[in-house]
Amino acid sequence: MLITYATSTANFTELFQPYWAADHIEAGEGGEPLQLKLDNTSGCGFKSVNKYLFGQIGMHIKLVQGDSAGTVTAFYMSAEGPNHDELDFEFLGNVSGEPYLVQTNVYVNGSGNREQRHSLWFDPTTDFHYYSLLWNSHHVRFMVDGIPIRVFANREDVGVPYPKEQAMAIYASVWNADDWATQGGRVKTNWTHAPFVTSFRSFVIDACADDPVVARCREGDGPAMVGLSPHEKRQLRWTQRRHLVYDYCADVGRFETLPRECLG
Repeated sequence: MLITYATSTANFTELFQPYWAADHIEAGEGGEPLQLKLDNTSGCGFKSVNKYLFGQIGMHIKLVQGDSAGTVTAFYMSAEGPNHDELDFEFLGNVSGEPYLVQTNVYVNGSGNREQRHSLWFDPTTDFHYYSLLWNSHHVRFMVDGIPIRVFANREDVGVPYPKEQAMAIYASVWNADDWATQGGRVKTNWTHAPFVTSFRSFVIDACADDPVVARCREGDGPAMVGLSPHEKRQLRWTQRRHLVYDYCADVGRFETLPRECLG
């Protein structure tokens, strides 16, 4: 069953619920954005009421302003359990004046280590930008303002695991990760700047709800969604050439043998 929503913070509670530190989540009223707050007592997070298998989901996010070193804002999909699948956006804070980095990752059956990091071509703290995931049986597409920055293709034909069996909930959170988030943990969170606030609005879910007829979603996952259009391919090349700052597939110091999906 294909469920399509485009929701503001006004009906946020119909689709999402707090899962961590609800007292640090400020629900928007009168068109104001939802805010997640991090201080030296706790971060916080919310998750979708339902789980989904395939579709497109997105959120408009404005990241922590000023000195955000040590903080991470996360937007992701995840199943449950040690052998879970997961698709991540993680926004790594930095000292004032330095750019945010966005880290993406793909977990299959509990195994990740597929990180890429990109810089952004705008300041993500001054306005809202749209971050979205498209997930089907052919590929996972990570997008920023509709521009693809990463594609993880289904390469089961050469023995690469692909996330396609586990339905996933949608999550967002803000938390302290100063042991690794900023310059490898060298720059710590400055709590005198707390609370650190990330704002959300205009959530979009166009996805297949996890229910007994979910097989119909797979049947509808047609050839038009196999790959990128020529224009999207050009956009992806641009982001990879201009804004990719780390790719696990190029990290020969980390992997004695590169993962199979990195070998073409």
